[in-house]
Amino acid sequence: MTTTQTPSSSASLTVTHVLAELLERLELSAEPVGPEQYLSVVNHLVEAFGDVGYGVELGALLDTHPAAAELYENINYQYAGLCRSPLETSLSAERQARQVIERAMRQPNQPNQPNKGVTDGQS
Repeated sequence: MTTTQTPSSSASLTVTHVLAELLERLELSAEPVGPEQYLSVVNHLVEAFGDVGYGVELGALLDTHPAAAELYENINYQYAGLCRSPLETSLSAERQARQVIERAMRQPNQPNQPNKGVTDGQS
């Protein structure tokens, strides 16, 4: 009788860390990377994320590996949206957009005025 052993959480996190490192190297590579190689790393990292429960260790890994964090966020989007994106940045951009729209709505419509000092070629 054979039994299948599941990897320990520590081993799974180690594998996830190695794959996250590799993905960062591929992302930052000055040399072209083959699509098959890139896809293989991404697919293995997605599987590794499935073996590791979210916790402090995974959070720390994602904080230091932006490409892996983006992948993690994308595969978990259906559950938590952009859970790892900085909320303050998004809120600040939304506030700025609202202010610009409000200012534009308060300004009276101004008719098109010809540019001063520009001639149309007629004398």
